Order: sequence, then structure tokens, then C-alpha cells
Amino acid sequence: MSRILVTGSADGLGRAAADELLSTGHEVVVHARNEERAAAVQDLVDRGADIVLGDFTDRDAVRHIAAELSDAAPLDAVIHNAGVWSGPAVMPVNIIAPYLLTALLPGPSRLVYLSSGSHYQGRASLDGVDWRGDKPGSYADSKLFVTTLTATVARLRPGVLSNAVDPGWVPTRMGGPGAPDDLELGHRTQTWLASTDAPQALTSGGYWYHRQRQRPHAAVHNENFQDRLLRVLGEETGVLLT
Repeated sequence: MSRILVTGSADGLGRAAADELLSTGHEVVVHARNEERAAAVQDLVDRGADIVLGDFTDRDAVRHIAAELSDAAPLDAVIHNAGVWSGPAVMPVNIIAPYLLTALLPGPSRLVYLSSGSHYQGRASLDGVDWRGDKPGSYADSKLFVTTLTATVARLRPGVLSNAVDPGWVPTRMGGPGAPDDLELGHRTQTWLASTDAPQALTSGGYWYHRQRQRPHAAVHNENFQDRLLRVLGEETGVLLT
């Protein structure tokens, strides 16, 4: 069985993914923003999950989580689930945090990043992006960036299975109660990609929706855009991804 980190696992898709993975015998590391949010996953911890705490809007907290995980048992996979829909935290949580964890945790052989159909409306421009969250960020742009990061990691780390998933518009706290997609299906592709040995899942650089590969925004596989994004994120965080 694999050891899998699920970020943002206090509720919604992250919690559902962590619950399923635990139920199928995997070792799971859950993540919560703080002690208060950790109470929501205490039942998963009681069932054997490990836990890390840290606010993804704080880069030092992300670095601390990476250091803590590096000193623990090796991870086989990471599901980069944590995300926010709007406000100043969009870029710090949706792209800076997964970038830092990817750069600082080179060991996992499977990486799954939460994208969104909104990434098709993202702008393939890095000019004037507020990476630090001093003002509200564009959700669509953040999801285009993280989907591009997925493809970049697939290109640079051929031994790693790196994939992005659109979970659909599901009725989570972020999606709202009126969201039309199936909540149960929303997390299944992530757990499948993180753990299965099914041949169709043992591929990299994909953009997935309900276990079907889709064609992402044209910028995602543009190597010039990939390299520019990686350079900007490296300069912004002081951490290079190789």
C-alpha cells in the first residue's frame, strides 16, 4: 500500500479522498490549516492517518510542512487538493503552495494536482500577477498555472506520474450547495491516479475529468510558457524546481 499526502483534507473533496484511501488500506497523511480545522479530521487520525498543520497562505508554513514530511516516512504520492475560489489567497494557495511542495518534496512518484474547467478561461500571461496575495487573484489564472505546472513536472521528471484533475463543479463548501456535478465522483479520479496500477492511469502529463483524459488549454503544453512559469515561480519563492 502507498503512503499518500492529501492537502486541504479537512472537508470536501480532500476529506473524501483521504477517507477512501484510508478505507482501502493506504497510509494517509491529512493536512489542515490549523488546530481548529484539524478537529474535522480527528476521526481520520483516530483511524490511523498522520496529520500535518500549516496555513498555505504562509510560505514559511509550507516550507515547515515540507521539512516535517521530509523527516518522516517517505511519501509515494501527493494529492494537491487544497484550493480557494476567491480573494487574496487564490495565488498563494492554488499555485505557490503546490509549487513549493513539489520543489521541496522530490521523492513522491505520483503527483495529482486539482485543476478546474475554469482553467480554460485563464490568461497565459505572467505579467502583473500578485503572487503574494496582497489583492484578490484570478481563480481561472491560478488553475491554468497549476495545470501548466503539472505538465512541466511531467516533462522535467520522467520518473514521476504527474497529472491534473478537473473534479467537476461539485457541492462542496467551495462549490456551493447548488453545484450540479456528482460529489462522489468528484474525488475518485484523484485517488485512482494516486494509487492504482491500472495501465491507463500509469501515464503522465494528463488533464483528467472522471477518469477520462481531456485536452487542456493550449498553453499547458507550450514549453515556452512552462519555462517562463517555472522561472517566475522560482524567482518569486527563491526555490528552484528541478
